[in-house]
Amino acid sequence: MTMSLVPGESPVSLSEARGWLRMGAASDDAVIAPLLRAATSICEAFTGQWLVIRPGTEVLALSGGAARLTVRPVVAVEDVALLADDGSETVLGGGEYRLAVGAGGEGRVSVAGADGHARVRVTYRAGIADDGAGVPDAIRQGIVRMTQHLYDARDGTDAPPPAVIAALWQPWRMLSLGSPR
Repeated sequence: MTMSLVPGESPVSLSEARGWLRMGAASDDAVIAPLLRAATSICEAFTGQWLVIRPGTEVLALSGGAARLTVRPVVAVEDVALLADDGSETVLGGGEYRLAVGAGGEGRVSVAGADGHARVRVTYRAGIADDGAGVPDAIRQGIVRMTQHLYDARDGTDAPPPAVIAALWQPWRMLSLGSPR
């Protein structure tokens, strides 16, 4: 599987993070901004969900004419193409594939007439909210606290992240068992 994903925006602003860290305006922005992005990525990895809706593209193996997308919650599929072994691709029309979204936001694309094709490229959009303000407050608070932990740990301390972060994110954690197919 090959995945090309656009990094998502953080639902927490730089000024919110600075306020939590009790820093003045624009103080250490060059340090805080990447920590905030890292904390957001850690949250998305922990929850198994993208926070702010954004596009993604995946190349997936077809199994029985279907492929399961790895990112959730899936909002919409924008483009589907069958990939041949010789590198050529056939872009499919809307009636030639079907998107099924499960209760947990997992997406499954079924392709009609995928005979002779082992892979499919799917471009789609996924995420919990349209913007940072729509992301649940507990997730946002966990990101702020993870940013603080990363900021404090920059001096080489080996302390684990506070347990409250996992507690804040746990209700949104999506786990899957076995293969993503």
